[in-house]
Amino acid sequence: MADLSHSPLSGGKQVLGVLVLAFGNFMIVLDTTIANVSIPTIAGDLGISTTEGTWVITSYAVAEAITVPLTSWLAMRFGQVRLFVVSVALFVLFSVLCGLSWSLESLVVFRVAQGLAGGPVIPLSAILLLSIFPKDKSHIALALWGVTTVIAPIGGPLIGGWICDNYTWPWIFYINVPFGLFIGLGTWLLLRNRETETRRTAIDAVGVGLLVVFVTAFQLMIDKGRELDWFASSFILGCAIVSVLALIALIIWELTDDDPVLDLSVFASRNWLVSTLTLCLMFGLFFGNIVLTPIWLQSQMGYTAYWSGLATAPLGVFAVVTAPIVGRLLPKIDPRLIVTYGMSVLALSFFMRAQFTTQVDYVTIALSMLILGAGVPACVVTLTALGVSDLPPEKVAGGSSMQNFLRVMSMAVGGSLSQTYWEHATKENRAELVSIIDPAAQARLTEQAMQIGLPEPSAVAFFSRMVDGQAVMLATNDFYAAACLLMLAFAGVIWFARRPKGSLQQSSGH
Repeated sequence: MADLSHSPLSGGKQVLGVLVLAFGNFMIVLDTTIANVSIPTIAGDLGISTTEGTWVITSYAVAEAITVPLTSWLAMRFGQVRLFVVSVALFVLFSVLCGLSWSLESLVVFRVAQGLAGGPVIPLSAILLLSIFPKDKSHIALALWGVTTVIAPIGGPLIGGWICDNYTWPWIFYINVPFGLFIGLGTWLLLRNRETETRRTAIDAVGVGLLVVFVTAFQLMIDKGRELDWFASSFILGCAIVSVLALIALIIWELTDDDPVLDLSVFASRNWLVSTLTLCLMFGLFFGNIVLTPIWLQSQMGYTAYWSGLATAPLGVFAVVTAPIVGRLLPKIDPRLIVTYGMSVLALSFFMRAQFTTQVDYVTIALSMLILGAGVPACVVTLTALGVSDLPPEKVAGGSSMQNFLRVMSMAVGGSLSQTYWEHATKENRAELVSIIDPAAQARLTEQAMQIGLPEPSAVAFFSRMVDGQAVMLATNDFYAAACLLMLAFAGVIWFARRPKGSLQQSSGH
C-alpha cells in the first residue's frame, strides 16, 4: 500500500503526518453521524418535518459511498497526495456551504457535494499513513487509522449534541473549517514531494454511471425502507429492482471492460474476501448498536443528546488504549485468533446490554460501552491488515478502496435493519404485555395514580406509557441477545481465511 519509491518519515515529520492523515479520516467519518442528533433542530429552523430532514443524512451517505470505491482509479489519474489534498479542500468548502444553506434543497445539494469530496479521504488516509512508516512498523499505521474509524461514529452524536445545545446547527459544519485547513495544509507541506506516479486511462463512464445508479437506489431503499414499510411501498420495491439490475450490469461491465473503474479481481483473493465479509458483518452489527443506543437513551431514558453522547463515549477509551496493543500483537499472533477475541468481547458487551432494565443507571451503560471499545480495534485493525496481506502491491490500493466501500455500505444496512428489528420487536412485546395484563391490576394502578392527583385520563395514559417503556426495554434486550449470538457466529467466518505467510505486518506493508 505504501509507495516504495519514497523513504518513510521520521521524528517530528512522522508525528505531524500521523496527526493530519489520521485526523483526516476522523473528520470524514465523523460527518456521517454528527448531523443525526441535529435533525430536529435543522428541521425546525428550515421549516420542514423531521422525516424530510433525514435527507441530510441520506444524501451524504449516498455520495460518500459512490466515491470511496473510485479512489484507486482517481489516485492513479491524479496522484494520491494531490487527490487527498484537493478532496479535503473541497470538503471544507462544501461544509461552509452546508452551514450557509437557506433551504432543505440547498442543504441536500451541498451535502451530496460534501460526501463526494470526502469519500476518497477514507481509503487514502490509510494508504498515505502506511507510506510514512517503515514496512516493519506498518501495523502501527493500521492501528492509528483503525482508532479513528472506530471512535469517529461515536464522537459524531456527542459533538453534534453539544454544538446544538450550546450554539446553532450550522456550526456542526463550520467546525470542519479549521481542522480541514490543518489537514490539507499539513499534508501538502509534508507529502507534496512524495507524489505517486499517474497514468492516463480512458474514463469508464458506463461503469461510473452504473455505480452511481446502484449506490443511489440501494441507499434510498435502506434509508427509506423502514419509514415506508419496506416492500409494501412501490417506491422501495422499485429501488430494490433498480439496484439489483444495476449491480448485475455493473459486475458484467467491469469484468469485461479494458479499463474498469473498479478492480473486481480482488474478490479472487481468499483472505481479502473472507476478511472483508467478516468486517462487514461485524461492523454492520456494531453500527446498528451505535444507531440504537442514542435513540433509546433519548426517547425512553430521558437523556439529552449531549448526555446520550457521554454515555456512548467510553467506547473510545479502550479503543484508543487497545489499538496500539493490537498493532504490536499483529506480527506475533495468528490474526484469526485476534479477530475471534475481538468479536467475543463485542458479544460480551452485547450480553451485558441484554440484561438492562428501565432502571439502569449511567455507570452501567457506560461500562458496557467501555468493554465494547476493547474489542472493536482487534477486529477493525486486524481485518484491514489481513484483507491486503496476500494482494500484490499494485492491487492493494484497489483492495483497500473496495473494502472501505463495502464497510460503508454495511453501516447503512446495519443501522437500518437494526432499527427495523427494534421497532418490530417493540410492537410485538407491547401486544404480548397487553394480552397478559390483569385488568384488576390495571384498575388498581390507575386508582393509585388518581389518588396522588392525576385525573383518570392522565392516569390511564400514565399506565399506558409504563407498558410502552417495558415493551421498548424488552425489544432492546431482544436485540442485544440476538446481536450477542450473531457476533459469536460471525467470529467463525474468519477461520475460512488462511494464516498469512510470515508476519502480517510484512504482508500488509508491501
